[in-house]
Amino acid sequence: MSLYYDLTPTGIPGLDEVLGGGLIKGRTYLISGETGTGKTLLSLSFLINGIFRYGEPGIYVSVDETYDQLMNGVRRFGWDLETLREQGYLEVLIPEMDIIEKIREKDPMTIAKSLVYTIADYAKSLEAQRLVIDPIAPLVTLEKDVQILREYIRALVMGIEREVGVTTIITTEIPTGGARVISRYGGVEEFLAAGVFITGLAQTTEGDFKRYLFIRKMRWQAVQPTILEVEIQPKTGIMIKGPLKDVHIPFYALML
Repeated sequence: MSLYYDLTPTGIPGLDEVLGGGLIKGRTYLISGETGTGKTLLSLSFLINGIFRYGEPGIYVSVDETYDQLMNGVRRFGWDLETLREQGYLEVLIPEMDIIEKIREKDPMTIAKSLVYTIADYAKSLEAQRLVIDPIAPLVTLEKDVQILREYIRALVMGIEREVGVTTIITTEIPTGGARVISRYGGVEEFLAAGVFITGLAQTTEGDFKRYLFIRKMRWQAVQPTILEVEIQPKTGIMIKGPLKDVHIPFYALML
């Protein structure tokens, strides 16, 4: 349990007990996983529980989906984000589609600062205390772009913590095909994050598959690396059922 930091409870059933109360307020946390393992639902659960359980407004930055795609998806899941927006509890930001070319053509520090100031303005107007960026960078990266992206991500994450001050979750995708990494951009996301969560599917000794959440890193909190069983429930989101044992998870997730 953290004795020296204010904590932001996730509100996700079963998770805060494991974390000793929640996430360190004002810090950034990374959720990493392959496609379809629950990263977006986990981050949205963090936002929605913050609103309903703690009265904390939030901001969701949707990078991979349009506004209509996002709203149609969450509506089918049983969440009404549009009403939360109308009530002033939530803002959904969709970055410009030409952001990739802007990052390539301009100084990444300039682009990152612009995004930070935009988020800060919305956070101030909403009195937001939670932020999700899903995912952190909307790029199919060529090798020549990697260093530029690292600078961009570093400036963005550090700028949000310094200028906005909200508790932030960012997501990133693990490349499929047995990659031995847990983030797409050379580890800069996991290095900057105060905590790292990995989502995935694990096969039990009986041959069944279960969803898991692996708590891989929690800086300044006495939380041991733990594999938890995850359940997805409509209208509720992510729930933690308890420790998950006798399973095999990919090698990259265990590299500490």
